[in-house]
Amino acid sequence: MNDLSSVMMEPGIVADQGRSLWALVTEHSTYALGVTKEGLVINLHWGPRLATLADLPDPSLALTHSSHDPALTSIAEEYPGFGGLRYGELAAQVVFADGVRDLDLRYERAELLPDSARLPGLTLSLRDRHYPLTLLLRYQLDLANDLIIRSAAWRNEGDEPIRLERAFSAAWHLPHSFASRTLTTLAGQWVGESQIQRRPLVAGTALVESRRGITSLNAAPWLAIESEPMPGQLAPEVYFASLAWSGNWMIRVNCDVTGKTTVVGGISEHDFAWQLAAGETFTTPDFVAGFADDGLNGARQRLHRYVRETVLPTSQALQPRPVLYNSWEATTFDVSEQGQIELAELAARLGVELFVVDDGWFLGRVSDTAGLGDWRPDPRKFPRGLGPLIERVHDLGMAFGLWVEPEMVNPDSELYRAHPDWVYAFPTRARSEARNQLVLNLGREDVRSYLFEALNRLLTEHSIAYLKWDMNRPISEPGWADYLAQGGEARELWVRHTHGVYALMDALRAHHPSLSIESCASGGGRADLAILRRTDQVWTSDNTHPEARLLIQEGFSLALPARVMGAWVTDAGRGQVPLAFRFHVSMLGALGVGGNLIHWSAEEMDEAASWIAIYKQIRHLVQDGEQSWLLSPHATRGQFAAVQYTSQARDQALVFFFRRDQVFGGSHSPLRLCHLKPNALYRIEPLRALPTASPLQGYPTVLSGAALMATGLPPLLDNWQTHASYLVKLTEITVLSTWRTHLPEAERYDRTSS
Repeated sequence: MNDLSSVMMEPGIVADQGRSLWALVTEHSTYALGVTKEGLVINLHWGPRLATLADLPDPSLALTHSSHDPALTSIAEEYPGFGGLRYGELAAQVVFADGVRDLDLRYERAELLPDSARLPGLTLSLRDRHYPLTLLLRYQLDLANDLIIRSAAWRNEGDEPIRLERAFSAAWHLPHSFASRTLTTLAGQWVGESQIQRRPLVAGTALVESRRGITSLNAAPWLAIESEPMPGQLAPEVYFASLAWSGNWMIRVNCDVTGKTTVVGGISEHDFAWQLAAGETFTTPDFVAGFADDGLNGARQRLHRYVRETVLPTSQALQPRPVLYNSWEATTFDVSEQGQIELAELAARLGVELFVVDDGWFLGRVSDTAGLGDWRPDPRKFPRGLGPLIERVHDLGMAFGLWVEPEMVNPDSELYRAHPDWVYAFPTRARSEARNQLVLNLGREDVRSYLFEALNRLLTEHSIAYLKWDMNRPISEPGWADYLAQGGEARELWVRHTHGVYALMDALRAHHPSLSIESCASGGGRADLAILRRTDQVWTSDNTHPEARLLIQEGFSLALPARVMGAWVTDAGRGQVPLAFRFHVSMLGALGVGGNLIHWSAEEMDEAASWIAIYKQIRHLVQDGEQSWLLSPHATRGQFAAVQYTSQARDQALVFFFRRDQVFGGSHSPLRLCHLKPNALYRIEPLRALPTASPLQGYPTVLSGAALMATGLPPLLDNWQTHASYLVKLTEITVLSTWRTHLPEAERYDRTSS
């Protein structure tokens, strides 16, 4: 036995060079891989944390079950390529210059990142046995959040081109299990994003994808696989994954009759190819996956921390997201200097911190039929330019923001008349318009240069703190005649567009480091880990009705944290749903207001100002606390929802409770909380906007964490209230030092699941 076999493995990367084996150890999990004597890299374990290297088997090929189930199909290969006797899920397919389409990659060497790196890393180098093609498998660890971040890099070391026809980011292998498993994904449509979909994981293949050139309103590049708790387990074990890509993507989940489960994913193979020229490298996007032994809430919290700590631009991630007002619903395209100033003055009375002028401010923009591409103020609407409006907004104590849609152009615009060749098109086909617009080819350097110069001039000449970056239609007619004529691979277009968006955003932020960007694509159509490396929040959905938003926001929260979730109080539901309920729903994320304030009554303005003041006091908990969904509106058919936010120290918490309908009367059940200290006493403070609201009679003002988790908050709502909600703040006031328990606190009280 190797000397390392009896040594306790600490978090990090532990290598056993004698057995060509690596253990990627996080706080609560181990991901292990090794090299067989044939040079194949296979997965050995992914799941609960192991103690020593002796816990891992030697890497070897599986036994062949039959000629129809060969070993190459049965083993958990870390990156299976099309070739040989492989008939399972594949991560790659290539075509060599001589027409051979068979891959045979074998391990060459390993390289560890320095221990000082923010995320410890391992790179394995594989090489085809015959052709000069090298594959680098890259692994990084987020130790505290039990995440593995994988990507792959292809390098052509020969003289002839190699065509990639599938180049996924990773293959993930779940351990065999007797437990039944459930696959959870997020699906949707315009004004109906992020709907939670749950199905039993049975033999066959499940596919989620986007073919639209953007992340998509219809599906999110995220999934979770839950196992039923086995005897002795207190919560479901969850494997979860999120792909960091903002263009076409694909994730496939395959399960066989024995329970063997494989997940592969990355850039979609739909209409994809990449010509890898001599000496060139192609790198896939990151595929982030993790293991949680405390249910979906545990998976949710790990991803949230990863986004806040690692993904978001650092300067912005350390600041609270401001309360914003957006003028779209009040004015649509009828934008003018005086009209926007009137709205800004009303917004300032509410305590808004960021005033945003939406669509309609630029040249020729009187409807959605004209103006896109001409990014300068319309002199008919702003005869003095944007300067006086921005100055007034600043005088009112607010920052200023603008809506833009850089990737689009209207045929009725100066830009299109000058450069009709800058859009995606086939020469023999009509150019399909959607929302009266066409898509600019951001793969072209001249297009990116034009857009950078226009937007940079706008940001340089004006004090603009924020851009709402929209994208209101998918790509069609993916033709690029100039590139094809130069010998380029036409099917690279989809990837080059996404890279172009990243490059443009990166350049603008490099020149304007304090600039904040909100990602929008007709709502939540571009919400993923990669776009959030360049933006600060996401417009969750164009649907702002509070009942719908509870369902949308729960699904969104499985993949992304509250601080990036734009949530507005608008006029949707006004007159039917109380303003408090509407504010409570929007206070679950980055709060904004989008209603027509000119029509709001004095009472509505006063109440809104009070809720905004309360939000500012608690937003540190909402935006950066540990989020747990206690009652799922999906599970309760929308009737109830409850969300808890807890500080890292567990000395403070917020609880939001919602009841949509009350058709039968009667009080609701007590609400059991989670993640509190059982041996602490907490002050219970219902937060109300209006001082005239009387405190509830007989309601306890202090309870222990143990009682709040075991018995719960007593019912707070009147028996017949419909569209009712409450917000409660818990604050630790003392710790009972004599508390004893026979189970570790984490095991007894933290095993919660959505």
